[in-house]
Amino acid sequence: MSDTADARALLPAAIDRFTVRVLAVGDDAWDAPTPCAAWPVRDVVAHLCSEHEWAPHVLAGEPLETVGDRYSGDRFRADPVGSWRHAVARSRPCWTATATHADPVPTSFGPLAVAEYAEQMLLDLTVHEWDLARGAGLDEELDVVGVERALAYVRSDPIMLTGPGLFGDPVAPAGAAPRDELLARLGRRV
Repeated sequence: MSDTADARALLPAAIDRFTVRVLAVGDDAWDAPTPCAAWPVRDVVAHLCSEHEWAPHVLAGEPLETVGDRYSGDRFRADPVGSWRHAVARSRPCWTATATHADPVPTSFGPLAVAEYAEQMLLDLTVHEWDLARGAGLDEELDVVGVERALAYVRSDPIMLTGPGLFGDPVAPAGAAPRDELLARLGRRV
């Protein structure tokens, strides 16, 4: 199996890249708008904090009802950097322990193969890395491997793309690059 045969192998590096972006956000940029409607920079980070707090539970196969709503609400907004560090301190190591993952894993979309859950997490990290960069005025380049993997997943028309309000309606891509296509398919204008 190659390093990219399973998206789980790509997640630790994607988490690290997102961490670099979070740490680069200036104090005056946390409330700046992003391409995510109604989500300023701090809310993009809070969204990913919530996902990464959930990840260890999901990967262990815990039912959603058991976890409850402990990772809901505005609890991550006050200290986005500290919240992100806390969330990934638990999430990142779980992605490298692939032999311990439940399969399927419980998600809000119903049970999913752990490999598809990893694709969703990689997609979210990749696209929201760009959202964060755009909102905070950071370099907007993305990892080529992560973009190509996320684009392949989006092209497969996964069920998560049909959910209400998860992503914006597709727009015309700004160019022919895979990054441009990925962002355009998810309603982002470059």
